[in-house]
Amino acid sequence: MAIPLLDTILDVIKAPLERLIPDKNARSKFNHELEMELLRAGLAQLEVNKVEAQHPSVFVAGWRPFVGWVCGMALAWHFIGFDMANWLRLAFAPEMPAPPALNGTETLVTVLMSMLGLGGLRTVEKLKGVSRDGWRGK
Repeated sequence: MAIPLLDTILDVIKAPLERLIPDKNARSKFNHELEMELLRAGLAQLEVNKVEAQHPSVFVAGWRPFVGWVCGMALAWHFIGFDMANWLRLAFAPEMPAPPALNGTETLVTVLMSMLGLGGLRTVEKLKGVSRDGWRGK
């Protein structure tokens, strides 16, 4: 596969397979099926992304609404805005107080990665037909 993250995940999963599936042909077939399932999941996410991108609202089409925008803005400030503001302050107004720095960036990244994971799980639910769309006590 040419997708680095998937290769890393597959390497972790495949390592114990030599002990669990001693037959080389069976192990090869299992590896192939595993890769195909991961690729199918990725294609399903692409379809969901296409549908979201067609929505007329920027808050739906742009990404996962409020929390996604907050995480994105906070990460942009932390990695770009803060350094640029601090550089401008030092270059043009050194007597001015420093701009506020964000604490808890690890938590922000955790929330962001969790959201991305939940989006993937939601896609799996929709593909398997077990999502709760329209469920109101029926």
